Amino acid sequence: MLLEGIFPAVTTPFYPDGRLYTRKLEHNIERYSRTPVAGLVVLGSTGEAVMLSDEETRTVLRVASESAATKKVLVAGVARESLIETLGLAEFAADQQYDAVLVRTPHYYGAQMGHAEMLTYYRTLADRSPLPVVLYSIPKFTHYELPVAVIAELAQHPNIIGLKDSSGNVERIAEIVAATRNKAWREFAVTPTFTAFTNRMMTAMIPAPENFVSAEALGGEAAIAVAPPSPKVKMMRKKEVGFQLLCGSAHTLLDSLATGASGGVLALAACAPQACQEIYIAWKDNDLRLAKEKQQRVVEASTVVAGKLGIPGIKHVCDLNGYYGGRPRIPLLPLDAERQAEVARVMADLRN
Repeated sequence: MLLEGIFPAVTTPFYPDGRLYTRKLEHNIERYSRTPVAGLVVLGSTGEAVMLSDEETRTVLRVASESAATKKVLVAGVARESLIETLGLAEFAADQQYDAVLVRTPHYYGAQMGHAEMLTYYRTLADRSPLPVVLYSIPKFTHYELPVAVIAELAQHPNIIGLKDSSGNVERIAEIVAATRNKAWREFAVTPTFTAFTNRMMTAMIPAPENFVSAEALGGEAAIAVAPPSPKVKMMRKKEVGFQLLCGSAHTLLDSLATGASGGVLALAACAPQACQEIYIAWKDNDLRLAKEKQQRVVEASTVVAGKLGIPGIKHVCDLNGYYGGRPRIPLLPLDAERQAEVARVMADLRN
């Protein structure tokens, strides 16, 4: 699966009493689908994935998939501390027509998480997962950083296609790009304009079963059954892609792209997707001056809202910008009046 461009790390809406608010999730996903972002990451850290039960996790994954446009790449956060539970969610995501799974490093037993343990966990998962695996290193929350040497080894697995690195360290991203550059090249299906060809796009091209006419329905021994036409594979093209690296910090997006990242999974894009997309487009168009201007425009907002205030900040800005944010789940608390004023100031130029 091609992972290029901007991927909002979408939030999970809740009612004030903490129950899932699926109607607002549908609203948000449908609105993201009308933006030019490449795809969506559901149930990453910004989605409060660790706050959800397994049943709620499956509900969110199902509703998001049903609400998303077919052209948007869908990545499901499925990480659990054990391999068997992670694999179970990966299989569910495949049933819901996701395109890849994002798998955070197991970290609870941190002292025992050596190279051998990480290699075994991810390789075994990738061997059995029905969807491509995207590694996820976020030391801010896990207090564990996936070593570059381990990433380089895992990059050779045919079903491990990339990494989301949320270290915020551009030098580390450059090191990972260098370590994985020649490890593995894969051929992915793309559209005629070389954008990602998603699982839901493929399904949409297959005629519904009710259009199939059997020999029995036609009647008579001489009747001929006409099978449904095969998907229009001629509409697809192929693109050779190496190990794909997605940065996790909006304030380092341009520098990350310049060092070899293919895009970003960004918390700020959950509330200001257009502002993040404009950085990527300017960079893609080789307009470095404009790209720097667009990057500078989001630096303070990313640092304050996503970095300092986290999920409560992101959800508050979602409310300001036409997406449903609402309250985070306790023990996280909504922003107080002072912090709301700070957010309004740094987001003044990034309102939709």
